[in-house]
Amino acid sequence: MASPGTVPAWLPRAAGATPARGALVTPGETLTYADLLARADAGARRLAALGAGPGDRVAVLLPPGVAFAETLHACWRLGAVAVPVDVRLGEAERAAQAAGALAVDAPLAGPESPVPLRDEHDLSAVAAIVHTSGSSGEPKAVALTFGNWLWSALGSAVALGLDPAERWLSALPLSHVGGLSILVRSAIYGTTAVVHERFEADRVTAALGDATLVSLVPTMLARVLEAGWPATPGGGSSRRPGGAGALPGGAASGRRPGGPLRCALIGGGPVPPDLMARAAEAGIPLAQTYGLTEACSQVTTSEIGDPTTAGPPLFCTRVEIAADGEILVRGPTIAPAAGHRLRTGDLGTLDAQGRLTVVGRKADTIVTGGENVAPAEVEAVLEAHPAVAEAAVTGRPDPEWGEAVVALVVLRDGMNLDAQELRAHCRAHLAGFKVPKAIELASELPRTPSGKLRRNTLA
Repeated sequence: MASPGTVPAWLPRAAGATPARGALVTPGETLTYADLLARADAGARRLAALGAGPGDRVAVLLPPGVAFAETLHACWRLGAVAVPVDVRLGEAERAAQAAGALAVDAPLAGPESPVPLRDEHDLSAVAAIVHTSGSSGEPKAVALTFGNWLWSALGSAVALGLDPAERWLSALPLSHVGGLSILVRSAIYGTTAVVHERFEADRVTAALGDATLVSLVPTMLARVLEAGWPATPGGGSSRRPGGAGALPGGAASGRRPGGPLRCALIGGGPVPPDLMARAAEAGIPLAQTYGLTEACSQVTTSEIGDPTTAGPPLFCTRVEIAADGEILVRGPTIAPAAGHRLRTGDLGTLDAQGRLTVVGRKADTIVTGGENVAPAEVEAVLEAHPAVAEAAVTGRPDPEWGEAVVALVVLRDGMNLDAQELRAHCRAHLAGFKVPKAIELASELPRTPSGKLRRNTLA
């Protein structure tokens, strides 16, 4: 029996309850819970033989897949702290994030030390140190406890529901909280995580036929729509009247005919209204979410089929809006170092039903001629143009206006459009001071490995 402040260790618990259930599915291999536990236990003893012990940090320099999952759970069976590091970073960046930790950059092998393994998780103990995406500056290291992860999993399950046969598909980096949380939640639930090493639109589109949940950033959603998702077994569209998840009388089923998918969870940045409309027309059951590394992923999540806002807070979370519009978050998912109340640096509003709409970043606000402009609002208007695939808006120093609103735009394949046409489109939908003074065309936008826009590189 677990002591006060502890819970049974997630992986042994799942392996004891459903040993033959798939724990991890990758394009090349499937592990049951019994398999994963056996490999994690051997990995824990190998880590001990390398000199790691309880409380020590272990840098996991492995791509998403079986070896990553084995090492993560090996850390926790040993009582060590996992530090996932994105292998796509430069050598100096990887070294900085792994500093002071035992580095694991290959599948665990070699001699094993006969050490006791942990059958409980201390909810106040640090489970993992996860780095932020670095979309607005240098990545920050955030220490998340077992309690943070458990409350996040419980809150997510209440918001989205939980299918006992859940198969949650992730093509997100496991070094960031959005991808890692899928692996952790699945172990807590005793369900299946389907993990791809990287996002490839065709491969993800094919795998969606067997997924019940998928986590995507807006750019990924656009790519899988362009790749033909969703399609019926006969190759036609799965569109149906009433939008995503519609049932007679307007209730949301969360499932579409011809496949088991009940939710595509969209986060990691603003979702352009045009993209949501395209997905709804295709019959995809969307839910929008807002989250941060410091909050162990999800903070708010919309009802499935109603992604027009980021939804209400998780049942265990409290969201407030400060006088200056900043989103403030409280609750047991918040990293201890953030204190009683997390100042997110994001701007938002709450409607009468307590649903959050994220306006943008405080630091990103453009002050032009004394007027405040939220880049996300201008980007949404630009991306509503049928010729525009993506847009990024920032402020540049300007002697007359203080800052000038400027935009970087990626056109859809085969489209031609000049800047004056786009500015005319913006003037029809925005106040004059919000219309970009300059619009430049680009082949792609600068993004982090997790798909977030690198605004700090735009100016």
